[in-house]
Amino acid sequence: MKDLIIIGASGFGREVAWLVERINAQEPTWKLLGFIDDNQSIQGKHINGYAVLGTTSAIADYPDAYLVCAVGAAKVRKSIIERIKENYNVKFATLIDPSVERSDCLNIGAGSIICAHSILTVNIEIGNHVIINLDCTVGHDAKLKDYVTVYPSVNVSGNVLIGECVELGTGTQIIQGKEIGSETIVGAGAVVVKDLPAKCTAVGSPARPIKFFDGEEKE
Repeated sequence: MKDLIIIGASGFGREVAWLVERINAQEPTWKLLGFIDDNQSIQGKHINGYAVLGTTSAIADYPDAYLVCAVGAAKVRKSIIERIKENYNVKFATLIDPSVERSDCLNIGAGSIICAHSILTVNIEIGNHVIINLDCTVGHDAKLKDYVTVYPSVNVSGNVLIGECVELGTGTQIIQGKEIGSETIVGAGAVVVKDLPAKCTAVGSPARPIKFFDGEEKE
């Protein structure tokens, strides 16, 4: 079994620990050492039976361990991983729940997490450190770039391109052939029927940008 540490001990981190338990129940694969978290208030504690091993500086104490980052916010996750890679020589685990249905015709990058009961069809490209949460579907020829976060029950149709650090809120639906620009946040329950630009928040059915990150408001 390979040593594994989860970065982030909040709600999704605990869910990822459960995902690891589910993998090990089918085939012993990972020895989960515990969590790394910069929250000072939880240092030295145990969470769902797993130790908080320290802040990110403690990574140096576990040179042979694989890491996976269980922080849902895409840009925060990217910042954490880039800082770790700059300071430590690390390996990242890719975790796929045993219940996930997927073809052999897809690529999933390092550090990505695919949660229970999701379905990934054919010729899909999933980047590094992508999170696909519970009960999602991803259709043929879709491309999800690095650090994308897909929250539960999202449906991504075929030939969709999702840019780096995009967040797709719970229950989002994206019709075929659409593109979502990098760092855009799509609100829960939105229906994407047109391309969405980068660096905006989009909501509604049909989804439309309501705010750009430079502060510009759209009516």
